Amino acid sequence: MLEHGWRQGWSDRPALDPLAMIAAARESTGLCNFGEEDDGWRPRLNLLADALQQEAGLNALGLTIAYGQIVAALSNRLRAASLWHRHPEIADVPMTAPIIIVGQMRSGSTLMQRLLACDPAFTFTRFFESWNPVPRWDWLPFDDRRWRSRMALSLAHWLNPKFAAIHPTQATDADEEIGLHNISLYGAAFEAQWRIPSFARHGEASDSRPVYRQFRRHLQTIHWLRRDRTDKPWIMKLPQFAQDLEAVLDIFPDARLIVLQRDPVEIVGSSASLVRNQMALQSDRVDDRWIGREWLHKVALREERMAQALVRHSDAALVAYSAMQADWQGEVHRLYHTMGWSLTPAVLDRMTSFMQQPRHGRLSGHQYNISDFGLTEAQIRNTMMGLSQAA
Repeated sequence: MLEHGWRQGWSDRPALDPLAMIAAARESTGLCNFGEEDDGWRPRLNLLADALQQEAGLNALGLTIAYGQIVAALSNRLRAASLWHRHPEIADVPMTAPIIIVGQMRSGSTLMQRLLACDPAFTFTRFFESWNPVPRWDWLPFDDRRWRSRMALSLAHWLNPKFAAIHPTQATDADEEIGLHNISLYGAAFEAQWRIPSFARHGEASDSRPVYRQFRRHLQTIHWLRRDRTDKPWIMKLPQFAQDLEAVLDIFPDARLIVLQRDPVEIVGSSASLVRNQMALQSDRVDDRWIGREWLHKVALREERMAQALVRHSDAALVAYSAMQADWQGEVHRLYHTMGWSLTPAVLDRMTSFMQQPRHGRLSGHQYNISDFGLTEAQIRNTMMGLSQAA
């Protein structure tokens, strides 16, 4: 349908040209200034655009989604810069001792974040805030970010029904801050959707501290927009943290860490399955074996960097995925004791109600087989063992 519409001249084919996408964002927002703070987004935009055109093999839907995501990210960047210019006090909003959940993709980090979000002693980023940190229209009597996120989720589930089984979420759920990385044109949200190895290698080799300085400012913005002046510990979680943990700890030096652990064979298989699900929607040339090699590389790299960073943060609390599956209440009690927190009966009741929600049963519908990706258990374990021996 998209191709037919473009051929008939009913709409223009999206152009993955950096200048065209910048112009579209400026036209959409009525703003032109991207701000003084530079986290390296312009070179990454150029790299991403080139990789999408040269490597990703996008189909018509993939081209439309890529264009829409990048223009949305640039638009959010313009809105944030405008807000920061008008309200410089946002830079002074406290972010004291955040709780950072560190773990590989598919290690149970979403479950951990949402369980802790049941405790009113903490605060967290909601899905609609991650993807839309600044409202489009601050004069409306309601928050446009909520209904825009609901519409986006409805469309995403219609296009890709399987994703609800892989990552069930709603607009107001506690969720990872991956949308904030999108604003910096950085990170795994792009790498997990499209085959863009040149962009991924550049990100792995770059200093990510400028990205996390801006990441912190976005969290301060979300906090400021809530008009909530309390300084509760913020529960943060992103699989990308494992790759960037040194930079994360430099920007959040007083952070408390919860490190999640899962069998690497399960991590690689589940991650590759999620990536294939995303890529198959947006490209007609998906190579399962390439996905297997790429995500074995990503998991190994993140494990190595996480281990290096944890040398200087030895008081991190460790939580095993298998233990959470076997006895989540026992693990939560142990975690609270380790962290020195008080687990009240009321909070435990909230957590129990959360665990009893039917939508969490959908996760059992996520099935995968590592052999589909050209991998074996021995290959994965040998790769990870090689890292530990080198360390």
